[in-house]
Amino acid sequence: MNLSQEDWIAQLNADENAVLLDVRTEEECNDGIIENAKIIDIHQGQAFIDAIGQLDKTKNYYVYCRSGARSGKACELLNEIGIENAYNLTGGMLAWEGEVVQP
Repeated sequence: MNLSQEDWIAQLNADENAVLLDVRTEEECNDGIIENAKIIDIHQGQAFIDAIGQLDKTKNYYVYCRSGARSGKACELLNEIGIENAYNLTGGMLAWEGEVVQP
């Protein structure tokens, strides 16, 4: 599900079962990540599929990338493996107005 930054943050902050997921490359993440995000690079192909397969399916995932395209695909993949609640940050880090930290 695609959410605006405002809705994504509000829902994330109210969600005690939330996991932040950054699906950008390591190089992109070196520019800063949203605090407490778990990094799994969607460009890693099978390694990405294997990594998301290990995720707790009872959690709610808040996913972002640079612009929102890769994280949208990641949300679809999460849904396909049985993770019902995956929320894409529309606009990604390009539109992000919040703080970032070093990974």
